[in-house]
Amino acid sequence: MTGPSSDPESDPQSRAIAGLRAAFGGDRPRTSEPVLAVAPGRVNLVGGHTDYNDGLCLPLAVDRHVAVAAWPRDDDVIRAHATDFGETATLDPDDSPDGWTAYVAAVARVLREDVSLPGADLAIASDVPSGAGLSSSAALELAVGQSLLGVADATMDPTDLALACWRAERDGVGVECGILDQFAAGLCESDAALFLDCRSREFEHVAFGGDVGILVVDTGVSHELADSGYNDRVRECREAVAALAAASGSNLTSLRDVDTNLLERHADALEDVHYRRARHVVSENERVETARKALTAGDFDTVGDAMYESHESLRDDYEVSCTELDAAVELASETAGVYGARMTGGGFGGSAVALVDGSALDRVEREIRASVSSRVGEAADVFACRPSGGARLVMSD
Repeated sequence: MTGPSSDPESDPQSRAIAGLRAAFGGDRPRTSEPVLAVAPGRVNLVGGHTDYNDGLCLPLAVDRHVAVAAWPRDDDVIRAHATDFGETATLDPDDSPDGWTAYVAAVARVLREDVSLPGADLAIASDVPSGAGLSSSAALELAVGQSLLGVADATMDPTDLALACWRAERDGVGVECGILDQFAAGLCESDAALFLDCRSREFEHVAFGGDVGILVVDTGVSHELADSGYNDRVRECREAVAALAAASGSNLTSLRDVDTNLLERHADALEDVHYRRARHVVSENERVETARKALTAGDFDTVGDAMYESHESLRDDYEVSCTELDAAVELASETAGVYGARMTGGGFGGSAVALVDGSALDRVEREIRASVSSRVGEAADVFACRPSGGARLVMSD
Protein backbone atom coordinates (compact mmCIF):
# COMPACT_ATOMS: atom_id res chain seq x y z
CA MET A 1 0.00 0.00 0.00
CA THR A 2 1.19 3.51 -0.69
CA GLY A 3 1.77 5.98 2.11
CA PRO A 4 0.31 9.44 2.58
CA SER A 5 1.32 12.66 0.91
CA SER A 6 4.18 14.54 2.55
CA ASP A 7 2.41 17.92 2.86
CA PRO A 8 1.08 18.09 6.44
CA GLU A 9 -0.38 21.55 5.96
CA SER A 10 -3.03 20.44 3.47
CA ASP A 11 -3.17 16.65 3.42
CA PRO A 12 -5.57 15.05 5.90
CA GLN A 13 -3.64 11.76 5.82
CA SER A 14 -0.44 13.37 7.07
CA ARG A 15 -2.34 15.49 9.59
CA ALA A 16 -4.09 12.42 10.96
CA ILE A 17 -0.80 10.57 11.48
CA ALA A 18 0.82 13.62 13.07
CA GLY A 19 -2.23 14.10 15.28
CA LEU A 20 -2.16 10.47 16.40
CA ARG A 21 1.48 10.70 17.40
CA ALA A 22 0.98 14.04 19.17
CA ALA A 23 -2.14 12.98 21.08
CA PHE A 24 -1.36 9.36 21.93
CA GLY A 25 2.24 8.59 20.99
CA GLY A 26 3.94 9.35 24.27
CA ASP A 27 4.22 5.71 25.34
CA ARG A 28 4.76 4.18 21.91
CA PRO A 29 8.01 3.62 20.03
CA ARG A 30 8.52 5.99 17.10
CA THR A 31 8.63 2.96 14.80
CA SER A 32 5.06 1.93 15.65
CA GLU A 33 3.21 2.37 12.36
CA PRO A 34 -0.49 3.23 12.48
CA VAL A 35 -3.35 1.96 10.42
CA LEU A 36 -4.54 4.71 8.09
CA ALA A 37 -7.95 4.80 6.39
CA VAL A 38 -9.58 7.39 4.14
CA ALA A 39 -13.12 7.92 2.91
CA PRO A 40 -14.38 10.52 0.43
CA GLY A 41 -17.06 13.15 0.49
CA ARG A 42 -19.65 12.98 -2.26
CA VAL A 43 -21.86 15.05 -4.51
CA ASN A 44 -25.11 13.84 -6.00
CA LEU A 45 -25.72 14.66 -9.65
CA VAL A 46 -29.42 13.73 -9.51
CA GLY A 47 -31.58 11.93 -6.98
CA GLY A 48 -32.19 14.28 -4.07
CA HIS A 49 -34.21 12.89 -1.14
CA THR A 50 -35.08 9.74 -3.06
CA ASP A 51 -32.97 7.32 -1.03
CA TYR A 52 -35.18 7.09 2.05
CA ASN A 53 -38.13 6.67 -0.33
CA ASP A 54 -36.63 3.46 -1.82
CA GLY A 55 -35.75 5.46 -4.93
CA LEU A 56 -32.89 5.98 -7.37
CA CYS A 57 -29.87 8.26 -7.17
CA LEU A 58 -26.69 9.07 -9.06
CA PRO A 59 -23.88 10.23 -6.73
CA LEU A 60 -20.13 10.32 -7.18
CA ALA A 61 -17.34 10.50 -4.62
CA VAL A 62 -14.99 13.48 -4.75
CA ASP A 63 -11.33 13.91 -3.88
CA ARG A 64 -11.98 15.53 -0.51
CA HIS A 65 -11.44 13.01 2.28
CA VAL A 66 -11.68 12.21 5.96
CA ALA A 67 -8.55 10.40 7.14
CA VAL A 68 -8.33 8.33 10.34
CA ALA A 69 -5.02 7.12 11.74
CA ALA A 70 -5.32 4.40 14.38
CA TRP A 71 -3.39 2.27 16.85
CA PRO A 72 -4.91 -0.72 18.67
CA ARG A 73 -5.26 -0.71 22.44
CA ASP A 74 -5.21 -3.61 24.89
CA ASP A 75 -8.64 -2.73 26.31
CA ASP A 76 -12.05 -1.91 24.80
CA VAL A 77 -11.79 1.89 25.14
CA ILE A 78 -11.70 4.17 22.10
CA ARG A 79 -9.84 7.45 22.40
CA ALA A 80 -10.53 9.80 19.50
CA HIS A 81 -8.70 13.03 18.70
CA ALA A 82 -10.10 15.56 16.19
CA THR A 83 -6.99 17.24 14.84
CA ASP A 84 -8.88 19.99 13.03
CA PHE A 85 -10.28 21.51 16.21
CA GLY A 86 -8.13 20.01 18.94
CA GLU A 87 -10.69 17.97 20.85
CA THR A 88 -10.10 14.55 22.39
CA ALA A 89 -12.72 12.15 23.74
CA THR A 90 -12.56 8.85 25.62
CA LEU A 91 -15.38 6.44 24.79
CA ASP A 92 -16.41 3.28 26.60
CA PRO A 93 -18.38 0.69 24.58
CA ASP A 94 -21.76 1.71 26.00
CA ASP A 95 -21.29 5.47 25.72
CA SER A 96 -23.74 7.53 23.63
CA PRO A 97 -22.11 10.96 23.34
CA ASP A 98 -23.20 14.01 21.40
CA GLY A 99 -21.50 15.95 18.62
CA TRP A 100 -18.82 14.49 16.37
CA THR A 101 -18.02 11.72 18.83
CA ALA A 102 -21.55 10.34 18.38
CA TYR A 103 -20.53 9.12 14.92
CA VAL A 104 -17.39 7.42 16.22
CA ALA A 105 -19.20 5.71 19.08
CA ALA A 106 -22.12 4.61 16.90
CA VAL A 107 -19.89 3.05 14.23
CA ALA A 108 -17.88 1.14 16.84
CA ARG A 109 -21.05 -0.06 18.54
CA VAL A 110 -22.59 -1.38 15.31
CA LEU A 111 -19.38 -3.05 14.10
CA ARG A 112 -18.96 -4.81 17.44
CA GLU A 113 -22.20 -6.68 16.78
CA ASP A 114 -20.36 -8.72 14.11
CA VAL A 115 -16.63 -8.17 14.64
CA SER A 116 -14.40 -8.57 17.69
CA LEU A 117 -12.91 -5.07 17.88
CA PRO A 118 -10.19 -4.08 20.32
CA GLY A 119 -10.06 -0.61 21.69
CA ALA A 120 -8.24 1.94 19.59
CA ASP A 121 -6.60 5.33 19.61
CA LEU A 122 -7.83 7.35 16.64
CA ALA A 123 -6.87 10.69 15.14
CA ILE A 124 -9.18 12.26 12.59
CA ALA A 125 -8.40 14.91 9.97
CA SER A 126 -10.52 16.11 7.08
CA ASP A 127 -10.67 18.40 4.08
CA VAL A 128 -14.36 17.65 3.47
CA PRO A 129 -16.19 20.85 4.45
CA SER A 130 -18.50 20.20 7.40
CA GLY A 131 -22.15 21.11 6.90
CA ALA A 132 -21.57 21.77 3.21
CA GLY A 133 -23.77 19.01 1.82
CA LEU A 134 -20.81 16.82 0.79
CA SER A 135 -21.65 14.25 3.47
CA SER A 136 -18.72 14.73 5.80
CA SER A 137 -20.63 12.56 8.28
CA ALA A 138 -20.69 9.49 6.00
CA ALA A 139 -17.03 10.04 5.15
CA LEU A 140 -16.24 10.11 8.88
CA GLU A 141 -18.27 6.96 9.48
CA LEU A 142 -16.64 4.97 6.69
CA ALA A 143 -13.12 6.13 7.57
CA VAL A 144 -13.64 5.27 11.25
CA GLY A 145 -15.12 1.91 10.26
CA GLN A 146 -12.22 1.04 7.99
CA SER A 147 -9.67 2.07 10.60
CA LEU A 148 -11.32 0.01 13.35
CA LEU A 149 -11.43 -3.02 11.07
CA GLY A 150 -7.78 -2.38 10.25
CA VAL A 151 -6.59 -2.39 13.87
CA ALA A 152 -8.63 -5.58 14.41
CA ASP A 153 -7.01 -7.18 11.35
CA ALA A 154 -10.55 -7.84 10.10
CA THR A 155 -12.27 -7.28 6.78
CA MET A 156 -15.85 -6.59 5.79
CA ASP A 157 -17.54 -6.52 2.42
CA PRO A 158 -17.80 -2.86 1.31
CA THR A 159 -21.58 -3.11 1.01
CA ASP A 160 -21.86 -4.54 4.53
CA LEU A 161 -19.63 -1.78 5.92
CA ALA A 162 -21.71 0.88 4.17
CA LEU A 163 -24.89 -0.61 5.64
CA ALA A 164 -23.32 -0.78 9.11
CA CYS A 165 -22.39 2.91 8.91
CA TRP A 166 -25.90 3.74 7.67
CA ARG A 167 -27.36 1.99 10.72
CA ALA A 168 -24.94 3.93 12.92
CA GLU A 169 -26.16 7.27 11.58
CA ARG A 170 -29.83 6.34 11.86
CA ASP A 171 -29.80 4.58 15.22
CA GLY A 172 -26.83 6.22 16.89
CA VAL A 173 -27.14 9.80 15.66
CA GLY A 174 -30.86 10.07 14.92
CA VAL A 175 -30.91 11.14 11.25
CA GLU A 176 -33.52 9.18 9.32
CA CYS A 177 -31.32 9.06 6.23
CA GLY A 178 -31.33 6.62 3.36
CA ILE A 179 -28.31 4.66 2.17
CA LEU A 180 -27.10 7.14 -0.48
CA ASP A 181 -24.27 8.80 1.45
CA GLN A 182 -22.75 5.67 2.96
CA PHE A 183 -22.92 3.75 -0.34
CA ALA A 184 -21.31 6.64 -2.21
CA ALA A 185 -18.51 7.00 0.36
CA GLY A 186 -17.94 3.25 0.46
CA LEU A 187 -18.52 1.98 -3.07
CA CYS A 188 -17.73 4.66 -5.65
CA GLU A 189 -14.93 4.22 -8.17
CA SER A 190 -12.70 6.82 -9.78
CA ASP A 191 -13.96 8.28 -13.06
CA ALA A 192 -17.51 7.00 -12.57
CA ALA A 193 -20.80 7.88 -10.96
CA LEU A 194 -22.72 5.33 -8.91
CA PHE A 195 -26.22 4.40 -10.04
CA LEU A 196 -27.92 3.17 -6.89
CA ASP A 197 -31.29 1.50 -6.45
CA CYS A 198 -32.07 2.14 -2.80
CA ARG A 199 -34.81 -0.47 -2.66
CA SER A 200 -32.89 -3.46 -4.02
CA ARG A 201 -29.52 -1.99 -2.94
CA GLU A 202 -28.16 -2.96 -6.32
CA PHE A 203 -25.72 -0.57 -7.93
CA GLU A 204 -23.55 -0.11 -10.97
CA HIS A 205 -20.68 2.17 -11.84
CA VAL A 206 -21.55 4.55 -14.67
CA ALA A 207 -18.46 5.74 -16.51
CA PHE A 208 -18.39 9.28 -17.85
CA GLY A 209 -18.80 9.26 -21.60
CA GLY A 210 -16.45 12.20 -22.12
CA ASP A 211 -14.36 14.91 -20.48
CA VAL A 212 -16.27 16.59 -17.67
CA GLY A 213 -15.35 18.32 -14.45
CA ILE A 214 -17.12 18.86 -11.17
CA LEU A 215 -17.35 22.26 -9.52
CA VAL A 216 -18.67 22.73 -5.99
CA VAL A 217 -20.05 26.05 -4.78
CA ASP A 218 -20.12 25.92 -0.98
CA THR A 219 -22.58 28.58 0.12
CA GLY A 220 -21.04 28.79 3.58
CA VAL A 221 -24.50 28.26 5.08
CA SER A 222 -24.03 25.30 7.40
CA HIS A 223 -26.73 22.81 8.22
CA GLU A 224 -27.27 20.14 10.82
CA LEU A 225 -29.60 17.51 9.40
CA ALA A 226 -30.77 16.17 12.74
CA ASP A 227 -31.89 19.69 13.72
CA SER A 228 -33.30 20.76 10.36
CA GLY A 229 -36.42 19.92 8.41
CA TYR A 230 -34.87 16.70 7.08
CA ASN A 231 -36.75 14.36 9.39
CA ASP A 232 -39.92 16.37 8.69
CA ARG A 233 -39.58 15.51 4.99
CA VAL A 234 -39.21 11.84 5.84
CA ARG A 235 -42.44 12.01 7.84
CA GLU A 236 -44.30 13.92 5.13
CA CYS A 237 -43.37 11.31 2.54
CA ARG A 238 -44.66 8.53 4.77
CA GLU A 239 -47.90 10.43 5.23
CA ALA A 240 -48.21 10.85 1.45
CA VAL A 241 -47.75 7.10 0.94
CA ALA A 242 -50.43 6.31 3.53
CA ALA A 243 -52.91 8.73 1.96
CA LEU A 244 -52.27 7.41 -1.56
CA ALA A 245 -52.61 3.81 -0.39
CA ALA A 246 -55.95 4.56 1.25
CA ALA A 247 -57.25 6.46 -1.77
CA SER A 248 -56.13 3.95 -4.38
CA GLY A 249 -56.67 0.73 -2.48
CA SER A 250 -53.16 -0.26 -3.52
CA ASN A 251 -50.48 -1.88 -1.39
CA LEU A 252 -47.94 0.95 -1.35
CA THR A 253 -44.90 0.66 0.90
CA SER A 254 -43.03 3.76 -0.25
CA LEU A 255 -43.11 6.47 -2.90
CA ARG A 256 -41.09 4.12 -5.12
CA ASP A 257 -44.42 2.32 -5.69
CA VAL A 258 -46.03 5.51 -7.02
CA ASP A 259 -45.87 6.66 -10.63
CA THR A 260 -47.12 9.88 -12.16
CA ASN A 261 -50.44 8.39 -13.29
CA LEU A 262 -51.32 7.06 -9.82
CA LEU A 263 -50.26 10.32 -8.18
CA GLU A 264 -52.36 12.48 -10.50
CA ARG A 265 -55.42 10.22 -10.30
CA HIS A 266 -55.50 10.60 -6.52
CA ALA A 267 -54.09 14.10 -6.12
CA ASP A 268 -57.37 15.32 -4.62
CA ALA A 269 -56.92 12.91 -1.70
CA LEU A 270 -53.68 14.57 -0.67
CA GLU A 271 -52.99 17.72 1.23
CA ASP A 272 -51.04 20.15 -0.93
CA VAL A 273 -47.79 19.64 0.95
CA HIS A 274 -48.04 15.86 0.58
CA TYR A 275 -48.82 16.14 -3.12
CA ARG A 276 -45.79 18.33 -3.75
CA ARG A 277 -43.44 16.10 -1.74
CA ALA A 278 -44.65 13.05 -3.67
CA ARG A 279 -44.43 14.86 -7.02
CA HIS A 280 -40.78 15.67 -6.37
CA VAL A 281 -39.83 12.09 -5.51
CA VAL A 282 -41.74 10.52 -8.41
CA SER A 283 -40.32 12.93 -10.97
CA GLU A 284 -36.82 12.76 -9.46
CA ASN A 285 -36.65 9.00 -9.97
CA GLU A 286 -37.47 9.59 -13.63
CA ARG A 287 -34.70 12.21 -13.87
CA VAL A 288 -32.15 9.79 -12.44
CA GLU A 289 -32.95 7.24 -15.14
CA THR A 290 -32.65 9.93 -17.81
CA ALA A 291 -29.31 11.20 -16.45
CA ARG A 292 -27.89 7.70 -16.09
CA LYS A 293 -28.42 6.90 -19.76
CA ALA A 294 -27.24 10.32 -20.93
CA LEU A 295 -24.07 10.23 -18.81
CA THR A 296 -22.87 7.00 -20.39
CA ALA A 297 -23.61 8.35 -23.86
CA GLY A 298 -21.69 11.57 -23.20
CA ASP A 299 -24.88 13.60 -23.61
CA PHE A 300 -23.99 16.08 -20.91
CA ASP A 301 -26.55 18.65 -22.02
CA THR A 302 -29.30 16.19 -21.10
CA VAL A 303 -27.62 15.43 -17.78
CA GLY A 304 -27.41 19.17 -17.14
CA ASP A 305 -31.08 19.69 -17.95
CA ALA A 306 -31.97 16.95 -15.43
CA MET A 307 -29.85 18.71 -12.81
CA TYR A 308 -31.57 22.07 -13.34
CA GLU A 309 -35.00 20.41 -13.24
CA SER A 310 -33.99 18.58 -10.06
CA HIS A 311 -33.03 21.83 -8.37
CA GLU A 312 -36.30 23.49 -9.33
CA SER A 313 -38.23 20.55 -7.91
CA LEU A 314 -36.19 20.52 -4.70
CA ARG A 315 -36.73 24.27 -4.38
CA ASP A 316 -40.45 24.43 -5.16
CA ASP A 317 -41.98 21.03 -4.36
CA TYR A 318 -39.64 19.77 -1.66
CA GLU A 319 -38.73 23.15 -0.18
CA VAL A 320 -35.22 22.26 0.95
CA SER A 321 -33.28 24.94 -0.91
CA CYS A 322 -32.40 28.40 0.36
CA THR A 323 -31.62 31.82 -1.10
CA GLU A 324 -27.88 31.14 -1.23
CA LEU A 325 -28.26 27.77 -2.97
CA ASP A 326 -30.62 29.28 -5.55
CA ALA A 327 -28.11 32.06 -6.20
CA ALA A 328 -25.28 29.55 -6.64
CA VAL A 329 -27.25 27.55 -9.20
CA GLU A 330 -28.27 30.73 -11.04
CA LEU A 331 -24.65 31.92 -11.15
CA ALA A 332 -23.50 28.59 -12.55
CA SER A 333 -26.26 28.59 -15.17
CA GLU A 334 -25.05 31.94 -16.49
CA THR A 335 -21.47 30.73 -16.95
CA ALA A 336 -20.41 29.34 -20.32
CA GLY A 337 -19.17 25.77 -20.10
CA VAL A 338 -21.59 24.67 -17.36
CA TYR A 339 -23.93 21.88 -18.44
CA GLY A 340 -26.09 21.93 -15.34
CA ALA A 341 -26.20 22.64 -11.61
CA ARG A 342 -28.27 21.82 -8.56
CA MET A 343 -28.13 21.80 -4.80
CA THR A 344 -26.51 18.67 -3.42
CA GLY A 345 -27.05 17.01 -0.07
CA GLY A 346 -29.94 17.34 2.32
CA GLY A 347 -30.41 21.05 1.72
CA PHE A 348 -31.25 23.89 4.11
CA GLY A 349 -27.78 25.21 3.24
CA GLY A 350 -24.66 23.47 2.03
CA SER A 351 -23.43 23.36 -1.55
CA ALA A 352 -24.44 23.38 -5.17
CA VAL A 353 -22.71 21.10 -7.66
CA ALA A 354 -22.11 21.97 -11.31
CA LEU A 355 -21.27 19.62 -14.18
CA VAL A 356 -18.74 21.42 -16.36
CA ASP A 357 -17.02 20.91 -19.71
CA GLY A 358 -13.68 19.44 -18.64
CA SER A 359 -11.69 21.68 -20.99
CA ALA A 360 -13.33 24.78 -19.48
CA LEU A 361 -13.13 23.81 -15.81
CA ASP A 362 -10.32 26.19 -14.81
CA ARG A 363 -11.95 29.15 -16.55
CA VAL A 364 -15.38 28.37 -15.10
CA GLU A 365 -13.91 28.14 -11.60
CA ARG A 366 -12.21 31.53 -12.01
CA GLU A 367 -15.33 33.22 -13.36
CA ILE A 368 -17.62 31.88 -10.66
CA ARG A 369 -15.08 32.66 -7.94
CA ALA A 370 -14.92 36.28 -9.14
CA SER A 371 -18.66 36.73 -8.49
CA VAL A 372 -19.45 34.25 -5.74
CA SER A 373 -19.00 36.60 -2.78
CA SER A 374 -21.35 39.23 -4.18
CA ARG A 375 -23.87 36.81 -5.68
CA VAL A 376 -23.99 34.01 -3.10
CA GLY A 377 -22.47 35.36 0.12
CA GLU A 378 -19.26 36.46 1.75
CA ALA A 379 -18.68 33.02 3.25
CA ALA A 380 -19.12 31.20 -0.06
CA ASP A 381 -16.28 29.22 -1.62
CA VAL A 382 -15.70 27.51 -4.97
CA PHE A 383 -13.51 24.50 -5.70
CA ALA A 384 -13.06 21.96 -8.47
CA CYS A 385 -12.81 18.28 -7.70
CA ARG A 386 -12.30 14.95 -9.37
CA PRO A 387 -14.21 11.69 -8.93
CA SER A 388 -12.65 9.49 -6.27
CA GLY A 389 -12.68 5.90 -5.19
CA GLY A 390 -14.49 4.82 -2.05
CA ALA A 391 -13.30 4.17 1.50
CA ARG A 392 -10.08 2.21 1.77
CA LEU A 393 -7.07 1.45 3.90
CA VAL A 394 -4.08 3.49 2.79
CA MET A 395 -1.61 1.95 5.26
CA SER A 396 -1.81 -1.06 7.53
CA ASP A 397 0.53 -1.97 10.36
